[in-house]
Amino acid sequence: MSKLSERLHYSRDDLRSDVLGGITAGVVGLPLALAFGEGSGLGAVAGLYAAVSMGLFAALFGGTQTLVSGPTAPMTVAVSVIVATQVESITEVFAIAIMAGVLQILLGVLKIGRFIAYTPYSVISGFMSGVGVIIILGQTLPFGGSGVVEGGPLGAIRAWPDLFSELNGHSVVIGGTTLLVSIFWPTGWRKYLPATLAALIAGTVLSVAWLSETPIIGDVPQGFPAIALPAFSVDLLARAVQPAITLALLGSINTLLTSLMADSMTRTQHDSDRELIGQGVGNVATGFIAGMPSAGITVLTGANIRAGARTRVSAVLCAAILLAVLLGLGRFLEVIPHAALAAILIRISWDIIDWRFLTRMKLIKREHLVVMAATLALTVFVDLLTAVAVGLVVAGLVGSRRFEMMQLDRVVSVPMLDQTFLYADVDIFDFDDDVDMFAARTGMVGLKGSFTVASSRRLIRALSQDIQEHEVVILDFTETLYMDDSAALVVEQMIDVARAEDTECIVMGLTGDPATTLGSLNVLRHVPADHIVEDLDGAREVAKRLLDA
Repeated sequence: MSKLSERLHYSRDDLRSDVLGGITAGVVGLPLALAFGEGSGLGAVAGLYAAVSMGLFAALFGGTQTLVSGPTAPMTVAVSVIVATQVESITEVFAIAIMAGVLQILLGVLKIGRFIAYTPYSVISGFMSGVGVIIILGQTLPFGGSGVVEGGPLGAIRAWPDLFSELNGHSVVIGGTTLLVSIFWPTGWRKYLPATLAALIAGTVLSVAWLSETPIIGDVPQGFPAIALPAFSVDLLARAVQPAITLALLGSINTLLTSLMADSMTRTQHDSDRELIGQGVGNVATGFIAGMPSAGITVLTGANIRAGARTRVSAVLCAAILLAVLLGLGRFLEVIPHAALAAILIRISWDIIDWRFLTRMKLIKREHLVVMAATLALTVFVDLLTAVAVGLVVAGLVGSRRFEMMQLDRVVSVPMLDQTFLYADVDIFDFDDDVDMFAARTGMVGLKGSFTVASSRRLIRALSQDIQEHEVVILDFTETLYMDDSAALVVEQMIDVARAEDTECIVMGLTGDPATTLGSLNVLRHVPADHIVEDLDGAREVAKRLLDA
């Protein structure tokens, strides 16, 4: 069956599975969208708008069949920082969302998406745990009936004395009840009513029926969201570059890591670059309807797949369900208390923290623990993008140390006995008495595998002494697969060391990528053309000629 016919084949079983997945994702996604929207500082309805718009367009144009997109925890933290510190009005956030979407489309067009998949797990763990800590600390304020303050997690901690002095008992009871229901909701009931939705209903009913002295969502616009182009200005464009880049990169990382999770669950393979284009289109569309900048949602994608979803139809149906809720039940959302949404966010964020990594700290390698701890600390106390960037740099340095040892293990430096290498065809009794039978005037340096900047420094240190001990050295590239520019310059240094010690160099078996790299840097300019040979027999003939001379 051709790929086209496979793509067009859509059975009743596929439809049934997608309907179940879409309904499940929609039901689970409603409280998440409201909670993340509220936590971002844009309002609960902005989260619902985003779940509808982003969910629809990312599903239609994205590259992951079962991915569900909308408001996420990392994007919530990033948007809340932008709202608090980098814009003069809420409407500017939507202009930034459009710019971020355009950047994501460019990332997809330039085919950069595939590289995000190389993010080490220790960086992901530290980042997600940091996001969980930030949301939990920030949501302690609305949980107690207070408003969100500026300054991130440290600002929330500094506001705790005022919170405790003016604690709203109704909010605490509502938040506590919502949190307990979300934790202890029976497992057997969750397939009929998800825990987060049950908790939201419990908290809302408690607020409406008995504990009404608590902050609520308030006015929710009725009907379809208005489509409008946010006001752009030269001043805004200059200020929006940094937050737009932050949202674009953060959303891309968030989404593609979720796509990898979906691949592992469905045994499929997503298209990273197409997914970034889909996410970009979704964020542009979301900005036009005053929705929250969004990304792929790990929790909903997992629920969607576990419910049986097979294609993007499930995500489209999820967006349609949330749109129906918005159009038909919008007025009922107004009475939802902030404390209930805060409790749901606290519960979700608790699960986001990588407890498996944290509880096994003593068993984890020290370098991985350093990367995770650095990423977590920077996420909480600096900002998300800096945390990921520094985490990747530190992880790269740690990995380079490991690569250094692996690459050095692939270097072979051996002396070649004259009697076995040069004169293997001469009878031992034909030698003169003054000939040293154990002389090894020729040495061979074999570079097997790949060599990069990771091992270049120690490579020259390890080989210089061996080169100096021989009159002729053979540089064997027969089994060299890859060599970057730093390793190529090490080869140049080895040749320079040999020249300084009057040691002749023979280059053997140089082909493919190593030949291209050495040639582009003109590394072999001091090696005569007749000293470059294909195999060991050629190297033997050149060595005999040089030594006899």
